[in-house]
Amino acid sequence: MAKLNQPTTSGRSTSRKRKTGRRSPLATFALIAIGLGLTGGVYAAANATPSASADTASSTQQQVSDGEHLFQANCASCHGMNAVGTAAAPSLIGVGAAAVDFQVGTGRMPMAMDGPQAEEKTPQFTDAQTKELAAYVASLAPGPAIPDAQYLTGNTDAAAGAQLFRINCAMCHNVAGAGGALTEGKFAPPLKGVTPAHIYEAMLTGPQNMPVFNDRNITPEQKSDIISYLTYLEKNPSPGGFALGDLGPVAEGLFLWIFGLGSIVGLAVWITAKSN
Repeated sequence: MAKLNQPTTSGRSTSRKRKTGRRSPLATFALIAIGLGLTGGVYAAANATPSASADTASSTQQQVSDGEHLFQANCASCHGMNAVGTAAAPSLIGVGAAAVDFQVGTGRMPMAMDGPQAEEKTPQFTDAQTKELAAYVASLAPGPAIPDAQYLTGNTDAAAGAQLFRINCAMCHNVAGAGGALTEGKFAPPLKGVTPAHIYEAMLTGPQNMPVFNDRNITPEQKSDIISYLTYLEKNPSPGGFALGDLGPVAEGLFLWIFGLGSIVGLAVWITAKSN
């Protein structure tokens, strides 16, 4: 009977072991954070475009140094001394050499005045100076590099490029690359006269309102095909006669209404006046 009245501690010890074995509520959040970080890292690595590391390797230290001096004298007032951006202009960290070569090489940067978007004008810098600026910005952080010359020949599959252009670009630039109006005073510029390198860089970096087409969206070979299509359009005149600015059925309809119908009305008036 005395043994039966003795208190037992086995249940308490088991309960204590269970309590000490429970995970902290913060562990769940830590696991979620680690999972999100790993997922983001894998996605960034899978979607990485050709980085500036290869482009910087081909740039001499002298180019980077000269580009830094040019940047401080001409660009730092808006983009900041270390290209980190200011209230007047965005950061250039990670934009890569391709973005600089496009914006500076087409004269869009430096901007002449504030507006809905930077417009193309005569470049302020020489090609060598543009490459120096691009080399400096590329040295700051990885980013899209200037495209390889093998993708800029303009003699690949123009038919495939035409199909890609109609699907991805024609809604803004017009099927003939004549450009078009957008909202709030912005516009998609015409593509005639644009160099293959700048076309490729625009697809790669997405300037102004243009979306970014990285190498997973449109491969380098497909970008080359689009360039070939635009090269074909520039070299071959409109088979239908007057292109009327390549603006499509609206321009053609207005031409028929104004000149076609107007000529008929004028002829009818002339015949009536002569008979009288």
